[in-house]
Amino acid sequence: MSIQTRTSTDGSELRIAIHGRFDFDQHQDFRSAYRDTRGAGMRYVIDLSQTEYMDSSALGMLLLLREHAGGDSADVRIVGASDGVRKVLDIANFGRLFTIE
Repeated sequence: MSIQTRTSTDGSELRIAIHGRFDFDQHQDFRSAYRDTRGAGMRYVIDLSQTEYMDSSALGMLLLLREHAGGDSADVRIVGASDGVRKVLDIANFGRLFTIE
């Protein structure tokens, strides 16, 4: 599993791509991916197109990112989720908290 990040040239967007399993083993790497960003007012794009599996700890990590990004005013988008990963997001009603594309 690896986490790759890319910041837009103007610094307004951070893309975090998660490859393989998204579970508790990745909590430090995931947090490090956005820790030094400004939070509110920035767009975060979580690319799950290469994510094979995610568990409830991954859901918690996404919620922590949402808080860092401004809570209810956060701009966090989840993109590219496979059917299996999308099912986990749907069961958790994450469509109410995040933009899922």
